[in-house]
Amino acid sequence: MGVLGGNPKEEPMHYGEVFGIWTFLTAAKGMIAGNQTHLNHAGDEDLRKLLEEAIQASQQEVKQIETILKDNGVGLPPTPAERPKASREDIPAGARFQDQEIAVALSGEIAAGLVSCSKIIGESTREDIAMMFGQFHTQKASLGAKALRLNKEKGWLVPPPLHQSKVDD
Repeated sequence: MGVLGGNPKEEPMHYGEVFGIWTFLTAAKGMIAGNQTHLNHAGDEDLRKLLEEAIQASQQEVKQIETILKDNGVGLPPTPAERPKASREDIPAGARFQDQEIAVALSGEIAAGLVSCSKIIGESTREDIAMMFGQFHTQKASLGAKALRLNKEKGWLVPPPLHQSKVDD
């Protein structure tokens, strides 16, 4: 067998995999901190549950990615400090993120994560890495569907102009 045959975990990572995964990890750590902050600002209980789900999913991703990077001798990016829990009422109304703003940020984060997962899957030569990011992609797609449903139900979705004109033959 060649270098890229046999047990994927024994295959070396190429530079693109290292960079893509390391960058994804950096972003995931930042998103955890951002979503913890948003959780302090969110008033809607359904949005709070979705933020908690997003935080838990990102924390699981971080654990898996850190393991694979450590196993391959790659240094880890810094981890932001855990955000303290705060009471929404203690945050002045003018300084508070609104629920709709939080929902839009979360939706954008999920969309960016889907693109990042797809990119890493396409660049991977190691099946274990491609499969791990395939799982992340599926989880993000499910979370994205929940976010879309929530945005529609709460009236927070601001669609682009809808094209309704038909061209006659």
